[in-house]
Amino acid sequence: MTIYDFNVLNQNGEEVSLEKYRGKVLLVVNTATKCGFTPQYEALEKIYEELNEKGFEILDFPCDQFFHQAPGSDEEINKVCKLKYNTKFTRFKKVEVKGDKAIPLYKWLITQNDSKKPVSIKWNFTKFLIDRDGNVLERYSPMTKPEKFLDRIKEELNK
Repeated sequence: MTIYDFNVLNQNGEEVSLEKYRGKVLLVVNTATKCGFTPQYEALEKIYEELNEKGFEILDFPCDQFFHQAPGSDEEINKVCKLKYNTKFTRFKKVEVKGDKAIPLYKWLITQNDSKKPVSIKWNFTKFLIDRDGNVLERYSPMTKPEKFLDRIKEELNK
């Protein structure tokens, strides 16, 4: 199984196959607009602008499961991200990333480790780097700033 086996909902609630990202290096992130890590949007956008034309995409999944730090509708969240952080990368419908109601994509992502046992999402801005074949390469904690793994993204893009 790879990331390409999953469908998610876009901002309008329409189903999107992640197959459309085949061949790209992806960063999957669960986000929130009122979190201490929210300023990471700036670094994410900078990396996206630098590397998008080379085959890099960011898939943003807003999530309100951590102390209600992603309040508002999908439209309101999108507006904050565009106006305050000028983000241009793809944002999907607000989702749950842990527990029984987690979307299938996240139920799969949390098992992509050496033990293949689920390691739950502990907070907003957990990041997963995905290779061009749809496999999880790395998982980064919310405290890991995107610029810390920029070289790893570039390395993957150069393969």
